[in-house]
Amino acid sequence: MALMQTFALTAVVLEFKMLAIALVQGRGRVSTGLFEIPEDAKLFHGKFTEQEAPIVDRASRAWRNDLENIPIFLILAGIYVAAGLSGRAFAWYCGIFTVMRILHTYTYIKGIQPWRTVVYTIGLFAMIAMMIHILIGVVFA
Repeated sequence: MALMQTFALTAVVLEFKMLAIALVQGRGRVSTGLFEIPEDAKLFHGKFTEQEAPIVDRASRAWRNDLENIPIFLILAGIYVAAGLSGRAFAWYCGIFTVMRILHTYTYIKGIQPWRTVVYTIGLFAMIAMMIHILIGVVFA
């Protein structure tokens, strides 16, 4: 698979993963009937509350973690593609990172430790390996 195709597939899969978190949040609000926004509580005939339902809170935390990691990965991946570095290595970086982000979301929402930390760390190592590859192939070339 060409670099741009791998990049595009990675970006789309990660966005679908984030969309799934949004659906978990919405479903959590509707199923518990608890809403932090008064007009949402009124619209869905729920209860206004100062605190999210636990499932919504966990999904929100997973979402924020994605916002701290996925954009950085995609920026680095864009640099990698622009530099035209190894397609095989890129497929591994993207595949590992993407699968680990999916597993991280699952383990975060379900509260599964130590696996949440393990999968986060594996994804982080994939990103660090790609960063080193960029440094060697672009900056120090």
